[in-house]
Amino acid sequence: MVTTAASVDWSVVRSDVEALVLEHSWIKEYDPQFNVAFKDDKSYPFLAITWDEDVPRIIVTRSARRKGTRYFGPYAKVWAIRRTVDTLLTALPMRSCSTAVFSQAQRSGKPCLLAHLEKCSAPCVGRVSQEQHRETVLKVCAVLGGDAKPLARELTEAMETASREERFEAAAKARDRLNALTTVMELNAVVLDPGVSCDVIGLADDEYEFGAHVFHVRDGRILGERAWIIDKPTPLDPGEIVSLLLQEAYSGPAAPEVPPEILVPAAPPPAVREWLTGIRGSVVDVRVPARGSKAELAETSRANAVEALARHRLKRATDLTARSAALRELQEALGLSDAPLRIECYDISHMGGKNQVASMVVFEDALPRNKQYRQFTIDDARDDTAAMHEVITRRFSRYLKEAALPLEERERSRFAYPPQLVVVDGGEPQVAAATRALKELGIDIAVCGLAKRMEEVWLPHRPFPAVLPRGSQALFLLQRVRDEAHRFAIGKHRAKRSKVMTASALDQIPGVGATRARALLRHFGSVERLRQASLEQISLVAGIGDDTAGSVFSALHPEDGMLEP
Repeated sequence: MVTTAASVDWSVVRSDVEALVLEHSWIKEYDPQFNVAFKDDKSYPFLAITWDEDVPRIIVTRSARRKGTRYFGPYAKVWAIRRTVDTLLTALPMRSCSTAVFSQAQRSGKPCLLAHLEKCSAPCVGRVSQEQHRETVLKVCAVLGGDAKPLARELTEAMETASREERFEAAAKARDRLNALTTVMELNAVVLDPGVSCDVIGLADDEYEFGAHVFHVRDGRILGERAWIIDKPTPLDPGEIVSLLLQEAYSGPAAPEVPPEILVPAAPPPAVREWLTGIRGSVVDVRVPARGSKAELAETSRANAVEALARHRLKRATDLTARSAALRELQEALGLSDAPLRIECYDISHMGGKNQVASMVVFEDALPRNKQYRQFTIDDARDDTAAMHEVITRRFSRYLKEAALPLEERERSRFAYPPQLVVVDGGEPQVAAATRALKELGIDIAVCGLAKRMEEVWLPHRPFPAVLPRGSQALFLLQRVRDEAHRFAIGKHRAKRSKVMTASALDQIPGVGATRARALLRHFGSVERLRQASLEQISLVAGIGDDTAGSVFSALHPEDGMLEP
């Protein structure tokens, strides 16, 4: 950020709330590279009632909010909202047609098909007055807001009255409308007590991204939901992310109404609460739920955030267009003559310089090739750069040998084909070590390194790193390759460390050699389970006598002192 900044300027404001609003407006206006970026892969549908029209209508819309229209939602699936509207119109027939259709019906004096299906009260031809139609619209708003009890009582009374008066056709219509109303309310499950209106936010944290999800609960029912993917260029704590998420969720023309209560996974700064209170016009309670049904719903929202993050990654990883764009962007960013169709990434894993292992993962056409993954054991490297030099040297020395083999043998070999790009997990020192190893072998292959802290891309003989745009397909590909190499190296390192710890725990016990150690581990499964066993249980193992069992038990329980013979 320091190397790319041209100047520094500031503005003086009167309060934290004004600073918050000004900062958010500037972020929206300038879209700075080093700020958190929210990605919402779609605009969510809303149900809207057009109160500004003489004859209000109900519509499904994704457009920005406008005055004179009441919005409900957002909803996650447009098919679900259309099903709700279709069922709701059976219970409360009101206008849902476009302005052109409505005008045509007025001119011709003939209502449209919805009126014949009894899903519209046909105000266009005067079957009901505008005042009567507005009363119906008020009932629709009440139902969408979660308050359907008055209408349910009204329909029940109408059905019973018509039945007593033997007007069975009217009773059947009232029954069908009541059933439709019940269906509409069942589409939105009751998750909290009646009268409770709140938004429930969940977060799924990752090293480079956040998944965010929100439930919109009105009168105890979930009326809508929404999800975001949040790119974070620098490490952020959950409180900072919640602050930014609240600003994103409740600002802009398509933002939902601010509820009286917002449940969050971490407390934001007080200025955010004041800002939300100013938007709503009354106090907004922003808090972290500790227990009960609200905490359970918050956990469900967090699970949805995890799912949204997983879907986002899967979509990017399997999209052919995205993979092609990633290779093309990577070629341009690194100045390569051709797209890197084969990429190899190397990572070193150790603990305090001990039990060093290295991993090599292979991506072809931006997809992993698991069968070509390799792992290396490193014994004497003094640090990460020496280990990286050793691994690159070993891998490409094998390449030089196997590349000279006949074609049939070469196809069966493991290292006969070189990559177009070598990626190392690390910064300038690791890149320099890999470049030096390739130069010593006389091999010309492009090298780059991806440093974790700022996702900087280091190139050989460059004093400063390159910073790829956030959200670019090229950066996402490099992150996937690096993370896969890291995962593969960690697995090998843990296995090696566990083996060393197991050997050191048993091999130093008098009377226990390699054969008896294997017998003990085969019987109990692990050193930890062996430590939990009693002296009698150890002595039952084949090949372990009473004296050896006593030695093993004493060695694994030094705090108990020596056992009596």
